[in-house]
Amino acid sequence: MNAEGHVLVIGGAGLDAKGRPHTPLTRASSTPGSVRFSFGGVARNIAENLARLEVPTVLLTALGDDAPGRLILEHNRSAGIDMSHVLIIPGARSSSYLAAMDHNGDLALAISDYSLVAQITPEALLDREALFAEAALIALDCNLSEAALATIFDMAEVHQVRVCADPTSVPLAGKLVAYLDRLFMVAPNADETSKLCGMAAFDTESAVEAARFLIGKGVEIAIVTLGEHGLAYADANGGGHIPAVRSAVTDTTGAGDALTAGVIFGLLNDIPVDEALRLGVSAATLTIHSAESVVPELSQELLYDGLVI
Repeated sequence: MNAEGHVLVIGGAGLDAKGRPHTPLTRASSTPGSVRFSFGGVARNIAENLARLEVPTVLLTALGDDAPGRLILEHNRSAGIDMSHVLIIPGARSSSYLAAMDHNGDLALAISDYSLVAQITPEALLDREALFAEAALIALDCNLSEAALATIFDMAEVHQVRVCADPTSVPLAGKLVAYLDRLFMVAPNADETSKLCGMAAFDTESAVEAARFLIGKGVEIAIVTLGEHGLAYADANGGGHIPAVRSAVTDTTGAGDALTAGVIFGLLNDIPVDEALRLGVSAATLTIHSAESVVPELSQELLYDGLVI
């Protein structure tokens, strides 16, 4: 592992279309509201947060050779992400995500079109082995195929690089079960936690218990996010709960990705786990105040300004 290296982020990048109604959603009909477009994808969101926090970041993703792909590529470069190793797939349509929020700004339902991530094959990863050898940390999302995940964990082991994972969604979270004993950090929400360990996380106490269960399975740092109730966590030294910052919600999209990036930022700077988690909460809080999936003006100064001791 190269302690001075970059964070290698692997997974999806796309465009988000997000609608928020002005009143409660009406089933099987249209509801007046607002629709916004922003850059998204779990891996891409994590990468942009890290880059804006001045962490050297390389994003390995797949994009189509279309107009959205070119927009994503240029935006990420302008945010400070190293995009020189991206796979550009001729004739392909870039990934996208369609979300309907409820009138409180929380996710009601979503459709994720990230099949293009399958182009990140074991062969494509092996061709980029130098990125693993030079990395300080790997962060991935579960849009990746089973074969790609197996290759990433094998290469991480060869090069002694720690791996952090975002379960991404309930249907995808189960892909990580086979790798729990090889994860440095994982940050599921309550529903994803049940897919990872078969335990419900319906309140603070049960979430801490689930996080400790994941530690027993070999995860080094387990975080269970609980939305407005904050997060529960565990590591080899114990566990606990960190409350959310009470504030108005604009849009919750990307909050979990920001939390993951904030924690990674703290850990890379040798900040104790509980303090790194508070940085993650600060990053998530900033994100729910923004209509974008990543806060455009995010900086280390802004992150620390929002820190709750």
